Amino acid sequence: MKLFFLGSAILLAASFGLPAQAQSESLEPVVDVADAINQTAKKSQLTIDSIADNMQERMQQYKQINKQIDGLRVYTRQLEKQIQNQNTEKSELSSSIDEVSVVERQITPLMLRMIDGLDAFVELDVPFLPEEREERVATLQDLMDRADVDVSEKFRRVMEAYQIEAEYGRTIEAYTGEMDVEGQVQDVDFLRIGRVALVYKTRDGASLGVWNQNAGAWQPLSDSYRNSVTEALRIARKQLAPDLLMLPLFTDSIVSATRAAGE
Repeated sequence: MKLFFLGSAILLAASFGLPAQAQSESLEPVVDVADAINQTAKKSQLTIDSIADNMQERMQQYKQINKQIDGLRVYTRQLEKQIQNQNTEKSELSSSIDEVSVVERQITPLMLRMIDGLDAFVELDVPFLPEEREERVATLQDLMDRADVDVSEKFRRVMEAYQIEAEYGRTIEAYTGEMDVEGQVQDVDFLRIGRVALVYKTRDGASLGVWNQNAGAWQPLSDSYRNSVTEALRIARKQLAPDLLMLPLFTDSIVSATRAAGE
């Protein structure tokens, strides 16, 4: 712009004191030079504007990159904390694994003793569901020899067997089976009330028997209990609501009454 004004001033100064034609001829080069200077100045200004815009854009990019760097620093610090916590957990897990190995060596003999105890208990207990209970114990014994089953699963199965046996003591159940009655194998209905009473009734209702735990043997049951046994069987099958029943209970060889709770 300064060049433009300088050219204009020279042009005006030269225009005074010369004839019109001479002035025109003498001013043409000056005008051309001024015009060239103006074009050059215009191009320079465009270049400057482009550089300024570019610098502004670069400045915005610089600010954005700085923000990203700040975010990455915060993220990196957070990751460092997580890595530190993971290393701590790793150390704790390593210690726990070592302790688990010790526990496994101790718990395996315990489970073997528990299975042996369960086997002895089933053998000495009231003889209800004998095949099912003996098979459960045999399955546990086979399970202990398997290498493809975790110790935790073995322990779970042992505890499950104990829980099942515990449930037997507070439930009433009716199931069918075979019984040697007077030298003849017959289909009978068994009635179990907890572990305090185990009674059978033949399908025709002609024979009743009760397990005498004190004697460790079956003994005939009086016909006077037939209706009570039949009603108790229906209660156990949830065909009747629970009710008070008279059933045999052996305690020191004395026959007493017990309640069919129907739980």
